[in-house]
Amino acid sequence: MKSTLLSHINNPTDLRQLDVNQLPQLAQELRQCIIDIVSVKEGHLGASLGVVELTIALHYVFNTPEDLLVWDVGHQAYGHKILTERRTKFDTNRQLGGISGFPKRSESVYDTFGVGHSSTSISAALGMAIASQLKGEHKHHIAVIGDASIASGMAFEGLNHAGVTDANLLVILNDNAIGIDPSVGALKNYLTAVKEGKNPKQNNMIKSLNFNYSGPIDGHDLNALIHELQRLKKVKGPKFLHIITTKGKGLQKAEEDQVKYHAPGKFDATTGEIHAKSETHLPPKFQDVFGLTLVELARNNPKIIGITPAMPSGSSMKFMMDAFPERAFDVGIAEQHAVTLSAGMATQGMVVFCAIYSTFLQRAYDQVIHDVALQNLPVIFCLDRAGLVGEDGATHHGVFDLAYLRCIPNLILYAPKDEIALQNILYTASLGLNHPIAIRYPRGRGANADWKKPTAFERIEIGKAHKLKKGKKIAVLTTGTTATHAAKAIEEVDDSNKVAHYDFGFVKPLDEVLLHKICNKFATIITIEDGTTTGGFGSAILEFSAKNDYINEVFLCGVPDTFVEQGTIDELQQLCNMDVDALKILLLDLI
Repeated sequence: MKSTLLSHINNPTDLRQLDVNQLPQLAQELRQCIIDIVSVKEGHLGASLGVVELTIALHYVFNTPEDLLVWDVGHQAYGHKILTERRTKFDTNRQLGGISGFPKRSESVYDTFGVGHSSTSISAALGMAIASQLKGEHKHHIAVIGDASIASGMAFEGLNHAGVTDANLLVILNDNAIGIDPSVGALKNYLTAVKEGKNPKQNNMIKSLNFNYSGPIDGHDLNALIHELQRLKKVKGPKFLHIITTKGKGLQKAEEDQVKYHAPGKFDATTGEIHAKSETHLPPKFQDVFGLTLVELARNNPKIIGITPAMPSGSSMKFMMDAFPERAFDVGIAEQHAVTLSAGMATQGMVVFCAIYSTFLQRAYDQVIHDVALQNLPVIFCLDRAGLVGEDGATHHGVFDLAYLRCIPNLILYAPKDEIALQNILYTASLGLNHPIAIRYPRGRGANADWKKPTAFERIEIGKAHKLKKGKKIAVLTTGTTATHAAKAIEEVDDSNKVAHYDFGFVKPLDEVLLHKICNKFATIITIEDGTTTGGFGSAILEFSAKNDYINEVFLCGVPDTFVEQGTIDELQQLCNMDVDALKILLLDLI
């Protein structure tokens, strides 16, 4: 068996023993290692393939982990993980009990900052650099950020501060013109002009911010990278290196279809062909129900607007953008802007659907409160990826929205139990509401394989809950798609109608009329939600019970008060005792 360079490298110290002429071979082996494992285990492929040479050069030139390296978002950090003592564990990437798909401080000393959401690297690395100065330490601090992430407001805040310091900070712009979807906006156009040599040297915005700017250079040329990084080590103060890379570099199909190969699922490691999945008779994805329904509603209402922060494909806003490009906007990685832009449009009578992943709406919490709810503007927030999302882990689970939105005055909060309920609440919201509304739905598919794009809608009564099954002893209260698991568990254990089942789509406002009836009839109540039990739906039921002096025994099922790591959704539901078997055990104990 041929001996490889990569098999002898366990950490960057080993890497630095290589001659610079051996590094291109190492790059080829590292790239193939990523392809081989991700093709079978899945994960974020394109971004990591695009920075293989940069990853090697950084660990070769800088004395990591003494010198501090921060990756923005972390989609591109697979090569980094392999070179930093996790090569033999890399096949556990994103799996339950395995290594995280993102840099994580508790996992390795080489992961200097935990990431997963974009545009944090400059601020974090600057904080490290200033702290090093205060401690009298002489370290290098490097932030690697992509062209989509640097367009976010937080990145500009970091650049703005860094430019008036003498911190030993190097910002590396990994410019490949794409995030998950293609990059958008004026900054993207500016960077394109720089790459094409159409921007006058005296009109360099990075230099104007007091950074020592260099580039752009070829991010796949190891010699050029190493030479420039070694030069920059000797330059004092804030520095900025602009490199040009190709997302998916080294796998032809990943280079040709960069959106699809951002996270392609399983594929053939040799050809790059994605393994086909039969979608015949499968229920639709909730995101597609949203996207297709929005287009249908927009056909009949010219005031409907679609907005998404850099997630047109992931949220299926792409359907709206294709059908009505003048009324659908990808604003880039700018959740705060997306929310307040929506608010501005709402003041002018537009019906605005703002589609954001649940975990990313956390980045715009002040805007939701101050710019939307305080002014009672009827913005329609469509929160994709609510609940446990699976292998992306703690940074991406949408488990906090019920708790952090429930406390906001004026805001309606709704979780549809299935595809039909989702399309009908979208229809209801499009007719005009007196308040803003957040509609939360999970990643993946529902349970209705026969769902078709709707031709007729039903208006939903705001704040109304529904009985799904009658019972005599125990009341199960579910919100959202947890109704499916609950119904199955109840069916399998309740053969004498002891368990009643109620769907509380509206977490706010609660159907207090029905709740009074439930609390008066049932001594035992179980609440089930795919969010945190601390502050969530179950907490709302407990508050109602306490306020009205009820003495029911209330059991809360949901995500416990901890950060849930990565794993399949089924595994994580079992971990949180939210799966069908756990619900059956609870019901059997109480019946």
